[in-house]
Amino acid sequence: MNRREFATCSIAAAAGVALSPRSGYAADTFSTAQIPGSVPDSLVNEARFPEGFLWGTATASYQVEGAWNEDGKGESIWDRFTHTPGKVRGGVTGDVACDQYHLYAQDIAMAKRLNQKSQRFSISWPRIQPTGVGAPNMKGLDHYSRFVDALLAAGIRPWCTMYHWDLPQALEDRGGWPNRDLANYFADYAGILAKHLGDRITVWAPFNMPWAIAFMGYAAGAAPPCRSSFSDFLKAAHTLALAQAEAHRAVKAASPQATFGSAYEMAPAYPKTDSEDDRAAAARYHAMNNVFFLEAAMHGRYPKAFVGEPPYEMMGFKVGDEKLLYAPLDWVGFHYYTRRIVADASKEKFLGGGNFSGTEIESNSPGGRDPYTRFRAAMPTEGPLTDSGLEVWPRGIYDLVTQISKDYNHPIIEITESGCGYLDSPDEQGRVPDTRRLQWYREVLAELARAIADGARVRAYHAWTLLDNFQWAEGYTERYGLIYTDFRSQKRTIKDSGLWYGRVAVSNRLDV
Repeated sequence: MNRREFATCSIAAAAGVALSPRSGYAADTFSTAQIPGSVPDSLVNEARFPEGFLWGTATASYQVEGAWNEDGKGESIWDRFTHTPGKVRGGVTGDVACDQYHLYAQDIAMAKRLNQKSQRFSISWPRIQPTGVGAPNMKGLDHYSRFVDALLAAGIRPWCTMYHWDLPQALEDRGGWPNRDLANYFADYAGILAKHLGDRITVWAPFNMPWAIAFMGYAAGAAPPCRSSFSDFLKAAHTLALAQAEAHRAVKAASPQATFGSAYEMAPAYPKTDSEDDRAAAARYHAMNNVFFLEAAMHGRYPKAFVGEPPYEMMGFKVGDEKLLYAPLDWVGFHYYTRRIVADASKEKFLGGGNFSGTEIESNSPGGRDPYTRFRAAMPTEGPLTDSGLEVWPRGIYDLVTQISKDYNHPIIEITESGCGYLDSPDEQGRVPDTRRLQWYREVLAELARAIADGARVRAYHAWTLLDNFQWAEGYTERYGLIYTDFRSQKRTIKDSGLWYGRVAVSNRLDV
């Protein structure tokens, strides 16, 4: 995904893990003057993962598949967006991307070579229902059936995200996610997937980064459909939460062996100061950006994300919705990239919010980001930055995993995405020596191993991503893959980080 624009948003969103001296950790953990930097080699060398730990990678349909109008696929909002001049860096599209629609067999073979045991992929809704409703397109279902069979033949667990941002354009024309009817349309789609693929896929999540779907698309205007209305954001968020639960029920009804979880954006948020106000702001950030949808599923309610009374009427909340929202997850999945620093803005007069910076609405104007959550969030630069502009902060994954474990009674956790963008390319010998990426993974995974040693029930880690791909509005200017993609020839080259990750997957240790 586009990390500066979407991961930070997700992070931002996620950055909500309101980590403060009084949130369950030792007080000195969150003094900004004492937050540790890089991870010592001793922690990396001693890190161990449990037997049976699932090592994998994550991908997304629009970012890798190409074949944008083949075999009956309908137009998605990302097709419309990328075909609009001036929307994507370099004027490129995902029309071909990595051409994985045609080359999936070789990509799965490379994943097998890297000893992968889990592949998180997404299905394109308009490839299954070209207009988002009605009878399924069997050519689309047949493609994913072959894809799943190839994964299983390679000994790789198929892990399906049902929606990774490519909404059928026809449904956006009906109002998009602010239209409550989409919850039922999505449930119908989920039921089709479970009916046709549920005999082989047992691990399902409805959405990738639902907060980003709602906020980036309908409040910040940075992603399709590029609206900028906070009320539309709130309506979209409520529809997505309803759709999450309706899909849960549809999948379970069609496939009794199915397990249902999530792929939320999350990142730890630390209060800017030790003041009560900043700690409260970080807690609101956590509630809105990290666990908004998790609370809805687990408890049938929204967390305390707002200053004052929640704007339920603006959200379109109806009597009885709390029962519809409730659909307890079998496991909790979330991403990790970086962190956020959060400050309070509730005591200032709100003057309309801040300016969009490419990550979220960074509210430098009086009153904070919006009239309801009233905080400011910033990505710090105390640590080094990746080529994609995100701060390297390995400790964050430990704080995030242990916080979610504590707050949700130690659920099974899967890290659904985690990675870093660096622009290393093949050298004269054809090798890709991406040492910074390798070190990023070493340090982040060492902190994850520490969280597991401290009792977190983490069963899987999915690196973002298998191969360099189309990075949303950044086009092909960012590279997150363990495999280098030459987008002109479609030649794949495993990077040094990928070869190392393959050894980790065999040994369950990092000093390999």
